[in-house]
Amino acid sequence: MTDWVRWTVPAAALISISAPAYAVQYMSVADAQRAAFPGARLTEVEAGRVWKTGSGGVFVLDHVIGKHLYIDYAVAIEGGRIRRVDILAYRESYGGEVRSPSWLSQFVGKTTASPLKVGSDFRNISGATLSSMHVTEGVKRILAAYGHLR
Repeated sequence: MTDWVRWTVPAAALISISAPAYAVQYMSVADAQRAAFPGARLTEVEAGRVWKTGSGGVFVLDHVIGKHLYIDYAVAIEGGRIRRVDILAYRESYGGEVRSPSWLSQFVGKTTASPLKVGSDFRNISGATLSSMHVTEGVKRILAAYGHLR
């Protein structure tokens, strides 16, 4: 075996074993529910995915693909309008700016009639274009599916 192989193979193995993990759990489902509907009692409608409040609010848990990995997020809807969007877990090594409160606040108040397109209706996040597009598309899908519930 040549000298360079003898030295590089163990180093490469060590680096691959100790590669950093970027998955970050920002909120639990229960934390997101409390933030979206403080003091409300939520009843599970679809196992592990959809909950409703007594006043007609809807809390939906979903995930979309970022660039390569899943982004877990939650959407709270009340009266046909988005009340809150939260990123629960982000697994990419970059682009975590999609969980920025200023970016997520763009969703608040939107309805099924609202245009939701990154670049024209929503700010794009440089370095997180796919993540921002996919979260926006996911929120739009949830709003279309559950925004009519009151």
